[in-house]
Amino acid sequence: MEWDEPRTALLEHRVDAAVCRLPFPTGGLHVTVLYDEPRVVLMPLDHRLAHRESLTLDDIADEPLPLLSSDAAWNAHWRIDPRPDGSRAPDGPVVDAVEDKNEFVAAGQAVAIVPAGIRHRPDLTTVPLEGVEPSHVVLATRAGDRDRLLAAFRVCAEDLLTG
Repeated sequence: MEWDEPRTALLEHRVDAAVCRLPFPTGGLHVTVLYDEPRVVLMPLDHRLAHRESLTLDDIADEPLPLLSSDAAWNAHWRIDPRPDGSRAPDGPVVDAVEDKNEFVAAGQAVAIVPAGIRHRPDLTTVPLEGVEPSHVVLATRAGDRDRLLAAFRVCAEDLLTG
């Protein structure tokens, strides 16, 4: 699935369960946080901040961040927009796909805030972003679904990942 498909795929019965990241609309779904994952800043290897041990929002205050063309909640979460001080995140290029975002980052036209566990291209690097809420990885299923196999899967996933 694409990053923005889990809810639709679940409600259209194309899948019975999805392990994905918030935010997305959860109406009609049963959502359980499995674990939290720190957020990091993705940038080219030669970026001026690439060799720092960690960064804060102040460090990237002037760095353009990609905008997804279709999801305001996703933009607010992944761009941290608005910032805690009320300032707006600088607009970078508009993207529709992860590959596009990576191309703009590699070209030095933007940096991106991403989950720490995401694999990235060898010409990019990540630096931990301090002082921000982590990304929430969730198990989502249709609310009220009574399938026993799905219930067993949910129990197994929760036992293994919620620790």
